[in-house]
Amino acid sequence: MNADPNRFDRPDAARLSPLTVAHSPDADDIFMYYAVKFGWVDTPVPFVNVADDIETLNEAALAGRYDVCAISFALYPKIRDAYALLRTAVSFGEGYGPKLIKKKGTRLRRNFKVALSGRHTTNAMLFRIAYPEARIVYKNFLEIEEAVLSGEVHAGVLIHESILDFDESLEVERELWDVWEELGGGGLPLPLGGMVLRRSLPITRAIAVEESLIKAVDVANRHRSLLAKMLLERGLVRIDAKTLDTYLDLYANDRSVEMDATQLEALDTLFRIGYEHGFYECPIRAEDFMIPGEYREAREQ
Repeated sequence: MNADPNRFDRPDAARLSPLTVAHSPDADDIFMYYAVKFGWVDTPVPFVNVADDIETLNEAALAGRYDVCAISFALYPKIRDAYALLRTAVSFGEGYGPKLIKKKGTRLRRNFKVALSGRHTTNAMLFRIAYPEARIVYKNFLEIEEAVLSGEVHAGVLIHESILDFDESLEVERELWDVWEELGGGGLPLPLGGMVLRRSLPITRAIAVEESLIKAVDVANRHRSLLAKMLLERGLVRIDAKTLDTYLDLYANDRSVEMDATQLEALDTLFRIGYEHGFYECPIRAEDFMIPGEYREAREQ
């Protein structure tokens, strides 16, 4: 049964506060959230943040654990009844994305053993479509490179900052961007991750929360140098200044602030591909599962 895209519960059904915002500990999520953490943006209620790896957050979203939660976009059709998609804090690949890596000079058989970062990640869905005979093990993304180096697996899919710097004894077997291009027909960015908001929030609060997060991502992007310096000085990111700058260019930029029509089309394409390959029970349109535009417009008048 499909969710009613416009359903948000009455105010008396919602907790008054605070709201828990869960995000990953990778550099782009921390960057996009910390304008709130540092008090640069007002919020309608106090936010309490939790940081965890993306697959743990995907599982948390399936369990309905957090009010606002970062997810892999490929998960969304499975939680559409409980969560609305937010328009902000999104990460898309533009000619780049996760990388399938192996030891240099090796050849992968059809049933090679591979380490992926989680069953519900976007990269896992694309990989499983492209390599249906591969034997998959799931690991924390920080453990994947070592699993390949040690010979525990023949290959692994690197995500987050790992795509920028891996051992020189490894090489890229295939870019998952190329898989996306082949499946999606080309010309669209690769949807990787975004955020969702619990439908049990009253509509006015849902709008206010989304607006605060949009402002936070915008403020972070406009004051990128200062915010990046503060994150580095406080040891809040696990990479150096140069790598952080490169990574933010990729995944926390002008197009992270609020989804545009092209990004929405890419999401619809991802959901269609998932449906056609048996990952979802029905196809959905992303825009139908966001906070209804007419409510946002009325608030702005």
